[in-house]
Amino acid sequence: MSHPTTTPGQDTTPGQDTTPGQDTTPGQDTTPGQGTTPDLDTTPGQGIALDARGIRFEGGPRLVLCASLFYFRLPREQWRARLAQVRASGYTCVDVYLPWNFHETAPGRWSFEGRRDVAAFLDLAQEEGLYVIARPGPYICSEWDGGALPAWLGLDPQLRVRQHEPRFLDRVIAWFDQALPLLAERQYPANGPVIMVQLENELDFFDCEDRTGYLTALRDQAVRHGITVPLIACSGQGDLEGATGDVPGVVPACNFYPDDDSPHIEPEVRRYAELLAERDLPLLITETNRRHRTLRRLLASGASLIAPYLQSSGWNFGYTPSAGNWGRPGNLMSHGYDFGGYVSSTGAERPEYAEAQILARVIDTLGPRLALAVPTVPHTPVTTDFPTSSSPSALRLDGGGLLLAVPHLGTRTGAGPGAGTGTAVVNGVPVAVAADSCPLMPVDVPLTPWGHEGTLTLASADLVAAGEGVLVFSSEVPVTVVVGDARAEIPAPAPGAPERAAVAGLTLVALAPADAVRLRSTDRNGTVRLDEPVPARPAAAPVAVRRARRRVDTAVPERAAGRHEEPPTLESLGVYRGRGTYRTTTDLTGVDELLLAGASDIVDLTVGGRARPTIAGFGATRRIDVREATGPVDVEAVVEIWGHANFDDARLPALRLGALRGLGTVWTVRETTDVSALWEVHGHWAGRPAPLRELGGWSSTRVGLPVTYTREIRTATAAALHLKGLVEPVRVTVTDGEPRTLHAENPWISLPAGTHRISVTLPHHPSGGGLRAELLALDPVTDWTCSAQDDDLLTGFATEAAPRQEVEVLLPLSLAPGEEAWLDVDLPPSHDGLLLRPDGTQIRVTGWAGGECVGRVWAGDRPDFSGGDADVLWIPPGWSGLTLLVRGAAGPEAPELGVLWLESAD
Repeated sequence: MSHPTTTPGQDTTPGQDTTPGQDTTPGQDTTPGQGTTPDLDTTPGQGIALDARGIRFEGGPRLVLCASLFYFRLPREQWRARLAQVRASGYTCVDVYLPWNFHETAPGRWSFEGRRDVAAFLDLAQEEGLYVIARPGPYICSEWDGGALPAWLGLDPQLRVRQHEPRFLDRVIAWFDQALPLLAERQYPANGPVIMVQLENELDFFDCEDRTGYLTALRDQAVRHGITVPLIACSGQGDLEGATGDVPGVVPACNFYPDDDSPHIEPEVRRYAELLAERDLPLLITETNRRHRTLRRLLASGASLIAPYLQSSGWNFGYTPSAGNWGRPGNLMSHGYDFGGYVSSTGAERPEYAEAQILARVIDTLGPRLALAVPTVPHTPVTTDFPTSSSPSALRLDGGGLLLAVPHLGTRTGAGPGAGTGTAVVNGVPVAVAADSCPLMPVDVPLTPWGHEGTLTLASADLVAAGEGVLVFSSEVPVTVVVGDARAEIPAPAPGAPERAAVAGLTLVALAPADAVRLRSTDRNGTVRLDEPVPARPAAAPVAVRRARRRVDTAVPERAAGRHEEPPTLESLGVYRGRGTYRTTTDLTGVDELLLAGASDIVDLTVGGRARPTIAGFGATRRIDVREATGPVDVEAVVEIWGHANFDDARLPALRLGALRGLGTVWTVRETTDVSALWEVHGHWAGRPAPLRELGGWSSTRVGLPVTYTREIRTATAAALHLKGLVEPVRVTVTDGEPRTLHAENPWISLPAGTHRISVTLPHHPSGGGLRAELLALDPVTDWTCSAQDDDLLTGFATEAAPRQEVEVLLPLSLAPGEEAWLDVDLPPSHDGLLLRPDGTQIRVTGWAGGECVGRVWAGDRPDFSGGDADVLWIPPGWSGLTLLVRGAAGPEAPELGVLWLESAD
């Protein structure tokens, strides 16, 4: 990774050759460069105050740029460097989740040591001059295992997560008793950097029955523990009441994730700024997109806090990624937790990092005038020859003038200065605007605070520094500046070649963005001093590793977990992260298929010695063809937890928040009967006696209105009703039970032995596909012997000091489905760490280094992944040793580990 340096660099005075490191023109530095924001003030006093004008600190009002930075996704030895990196970007705050299940590793077993020492992380943030917004949940989402809710909560059938319910609140109180004192001891301004504490997370996405009671209980716990900074609660889809319960003392915040190219961002954001101003509150945007073109639009629309998620990326070590992200069934979160923010998972700075530094300079230059600004719609129309906002925003600055945002939503074409340039007309003045940019243009701004009596009537570019007699702008296109009635045009600056002009007694300097981020100071005569650029290190070519040491004795210890009539959940066996094995023998005489219901996350199933294709599902019922097996056969299933659901998705059982993991229930299918006919029709104009039709076969002109089909079904055994060809969700009622929704992802309903009256209600869809119904008569597969391998046991085996006997192997390494190989791999030293990319087919690779599990890679036929690069493992710098567990997965190709590619992580 690289960081901006403060070493004096290059002076570029007009008409003079430049020499690195040497000031070529005498004069007094009058314009501060990067890093002029006051350091975090910890003097006792009033602390943080919020009102409709913004956020007030002890040192005065301040607009806050905040980057998410998570201690639990970083090696502890990198905490300080990553915090310093955020501070050097110009951001002044980090938001930090505290994941409950990261600290309560088993019921009542707490850990706040090593990488879990959140107090030390907060102290480092203060030392690095950063404020902190702490987010202790109890639910955090964050694409983290279970949204940070401990997996064992689901073992209590009476406990209901994220509800105003005594059993859940008792467990939350135990968590808050651990976490909140750490935050209370580190509140701004007396003892630390914490300026806000968030309760819950996007509760408006969740069906909470008593929002007011639930948020009141959380608020009361925060107050009990001495939290005095503002308590906030963020809305995920704009439902302020749904997120806060309108509880007094809980400040609503907003999360916005718009389409970056939408022309309608500004009016939506201004509406929320107005709604909150009516409550005398500022607009706090606690999550949003990472692109600074969009962040500028949010700023101009009235945001006092802007916290893009996820600017500074990290890594999901071990078994911590979640499953079912953002409602996509079968979607797994990668170990690289990266959505393209300005810092990668491994710490590399991306081009957006420089955009952050420039925006921070604009905010620093305008200071309190911007922090106290209020949003408005510019009275003078802005016309453009490029796609832009449908309703541009401006900020009415404290003390006079506007800051106008003019987004160019077009794409860049060509190369060099001016490529993709459009023209906007502002106050009758045509100005150049680069494609894919959003300059913040000062309009009618008094220059008195910078020692000049005039007015900056218009500037078409970002004002990144100002001092007595000099204004400095950042732009890649020509800059138009109007002071009073005098107008100046500055050519587009090239990197290393500032352009200058003079108007109304002022010196105007235009810097290319690459120079603006290195600006240290500027003299009154326009001499520019820049910090030295950080030289880029050449990227090393990937290295192929073809040798490894295979452990001869690969018998991983298993913890016996007893015999069970039906397969238990892994959590009931004490496995909250890790895997377990289920074994039984069953008679498959006359059986063509098994029915597997509720299995999740990853299931390697072997029946009669034959491996079945690996299942990666979340409770969806599956049919397993076993026609080739007969008589008593052994059945074995290895079930691995990828992660618990972090979002609440009702379409699949294991995607519900708090759902447990395991094999589910296994049945032999004794008989399959088509029951598509003889359904009574109720609805529309169907009269009495009820007509009999096939399921879905009623003809009606009332398209989209519901029709109910009813019939009686008798079964002597347990059974499953399957609606084949289901596209649209339907409502199913069994006798007098509660209606249930069936849908394409899981069109099954289980039935006990007996007689049932089934009612299926579906919208009339004459052009839809044919809907069929079949009934499967079932017998349970019972008498299971279980064993457990949690993440602690696997990590202990992988990282033991004296590994078992080993033999050298050359890759490629072929495995049978279900076969495992433990490999120890020698790594070269690396300053920035290494990325390991296993190349193979139908294999799952789990890696350990530095005493921790670094993650897992699945090569070959696999489910969807989201997040960062799902094909690599990161070995952080200083994490010694590398051990791999390679497991063959059944699928369309034979399992094989071909080669291990090592890449530099810089």
